Amino acid sequence: MKQLIACCGLDCEKCEARLATLNDDNRLREKVAKEWGEMNQMEFQPEWINCMGCRTEGCKIYYCSDMCKIRKCVLQKGYNTCGDCCEMQTCSILGELATNAPEVYENLKGE
Repeated sequence: MKQLIACCGLDCEKCEARLATLNDDNRLREKVAKEWGEMNQMEFQPEWINCMGCRTEGCKIYYCSDMCKIRKCVLQKGYNTCGDCCEMQTCSILGELATNAPEVYENLKGE
C-alpha cells in the first residue's frame, strides 16, 4: 500500500491540504479551511492547513493528528491502516467516512 494512503483509506496524495502545503498555496488553504470547517462543523483557520500526510513524517493538521477517531483507533491497535483490521467492513466510524468517500474501502484493500 502506498504510504500516502491514510489510516482511514483516504489518499493523501490527492488531498488538497497536502497539495496546499507542498505548493505553499494560501488560496487553496483558504478553500480547504472553509470546506473542512463546514463539513466537520468546526472552525478551521487557513494557517492550520499544513500537512504532509497521515502516515508520513512531517507536519499534520491538528484534526488528523489529534482528533481523528479513525487514526487514534488504528494507532491504538498497532495497525498501519483500517485495512489491517478484521472489523473494517462493519466499523461504524469508518462507515461514516465511507458514506462521503466510498473509495476508502478500495484504497484499503491494497495492503
